[in-house]
This record gives sequence, C-alpha cells and structure tokens, in this order.
Amino acid sequence: MNHQGKYKLSRIAALVLGSLSLANVANAADTSQAQPAAQAQQPAQGQDSKLRRSRETSFPQIASGPWNGPKLADGQPDIGGVWSNTISNHGNFEDPQGRGGIGAGQTLGKREERAPSRVSDPVDGHVPFQPWAAEKVKEFRVGFQNPTYPGHVEPNARCAPGGVPKSLYWHGYDIQQYPGYVLFVFDNGTRIIHLDEKKPHLPDNIKLWNGDSRGHWEGNTLVVDVANHNGKALFGRSGEFISENGHIQERYIFSQDGKRYNYVAVLTDPTVYTRPFTVTIPARKWTDADESDGWNLEARWAKTSSKERILEHDERICYENNGGFGLGASGASAKK
Repeated sequence: MNHQGKYKLSRIAALVLGSLSLANVANAADTSQAQPAAQAQQPAQGQDSKLRRSRETSFPQIASGPWNGPKLADGQPDIGGVWSNTISNHGNFEDPQGRGGIGAGQTLGKREERAPSRVSDPVDGHVPFQPWAAEKVKEFRVGFQNPTYPGHVEPNARCAPGGVPKSLYWHGYDIQQYPGYVLFVFDNGTRIIHLDEKKPHLPDNIKLWNGDSRGHWEGNTLVVDVANHNGKALFGRSGEFISENGHIQERYIFSQDGKRYNYVAVLTDPTVYTRPFTVTIPARKWTDADESDGWNLEARWAKTSSKERILEHDERICYENNGGFGLGASGASAKK
C-alpha cells in the first residue's frame, strides 16, 4: 500500500483548513559528495535515555543530483513518511545541543563535542543580525526568564505554528504527497508546497506563520521559494527571527536510499540581517523498525486486523501554559 493511502483525506482537509485560518492579513546549496553517517552521540541518563531527542553530533553531506529511487505517478520522488531532525530540538538555534537561550544550571562539555550551529554560513555559526535586531534577540532571552509582556513568551506557548524553519526541528512530522503538492503535517499546523511555479505567491498583504511556498523538483532535491511570512514565528527559545519582509530559498536534498535528507536554505531579509545566511538541518526518516519515543516519532502503531504496520497520529490538543515554553513570571508556580 502506498503511504498516501494510510491517511484519511478528511483529517488532511481539516488540517489544511486549520492552517489557512491562521493567515494574518495586512497588519498582522549543498553539492558535496556524500560522507559516511556519523555515529549518534549516546544520550544522557533520564529523559534522553529513551531517545526522546536525536543527538547526532555530526551528519552526512548529501549531494544534489538525479533521483534513482521510486517515483509517484506524477513523477515526484517518493519521499513520504514520518521524519524528524537528527541533532536536537528548538531550544537553541545556534548551539542545538547547548542551553536553550534560557537554560541555567546545565553543565555543558566542549563546544566542538556538540552538534554544529544550524547556521552553516557564515562560518562563525551566528545569524548576521543588524544591531537593532541583535538587541531584540537579547531582550527576548532576558525576558523569557521573567516575562513582563507578551513578546517575552515563546509563540509555541500560545499554540502558534512553529514557522520556517523551526517546524523542521520541533517535533517529528509527516511528509505527504499529492499530485502537484507536497504537504507537511506538523504538530501545530500544516504547510502546503505548491509544485506549480507559474502559480504566483499570495498578495503581499496576506501573511502566514509558515509562509507561502512554491516549489519544484530537481532530481533528488525539492527546491522551494518561501514568501509572505507574518514575522511572528521565532527560530527557537533563543529568540532568532525573520520579519514579514524576509525571503527563504529552500533545498531539501534527499539521499538515494530515501532514509535521510538535508535541508539547506538561504535566508534573506535586508531589514533584519546584514547579509543573507545559510541554514542547514539534517533529518532522518522513521520506519516500522522504530518505536515511538514521544518526540521525534510521536505517532503510534495502529491496532489493525492485518499485519500491516500503519502509523497513526492523535490530533494534538494544544493549550496555553505557564511552564516549559514560557516559564512564567518569577515566583509564579507552573503547577496547576
């Protein structure tokens, strides 16, 4: 059975409509040769001992080129399934396995023993912010500890979509394919990539959490142009951001065995950054050989009368909270 048949269209339609309702109107290239995969770092005892988050400290490079794997009827490479990033979650954008821009009391090893920055260019691993934007990020990190106004609260705490690129390293997610479309089903929203570059972007006054995406396939690489950001999403708890004037050019480069891809994107925003910069995020596919870990693979294996292994997602019911994402004001208890 093709993976597309394992999901109910009614659920997809509901998710798509839910995503579109989040629109905020008006105001509101890697071509190196493949390298052997690095051994994943062993997780620490406790929560991560159950592999809640992937912890690779390095990852293989994947070259753009022809696609020699299976294809769908419309010619797309068949890459659908359940995916997640392989180095960490959204706690810290530039130091993925470091403190989350908010963390206190966490003992860290040497920087070179952790995964590299998601910023692969410039080589220093830092977002090239203009001075005013750097100050805004610094203010967010301080305010996150003891928020005094809503802007100090990470948007996920209010159940907002993760945005681009954070949705790719938040929780695990589904990639589903339909004629003319690639659909990402995230924990907190969906993202539709239209495979018709003749179709124009939405009008400039329509802004979306996940932007508006137009793409096409070049062999094993999905190339996507992303516009119409609403400027509200952050890249992580460390506060980095792109404004509604930003533009992202994405490349999803899939390995020939269909088990991994590298996301390589150039982010441009002359109102926020001093220059364009590149983000690189590795991802792996989860299969029926894996067990749910509640983070990278949140789906469960459905109970069926057949021997077929089918992933089944529960609908995520999000609620606003004062702990975890937003911490809460000093002295306030996060317990209900």
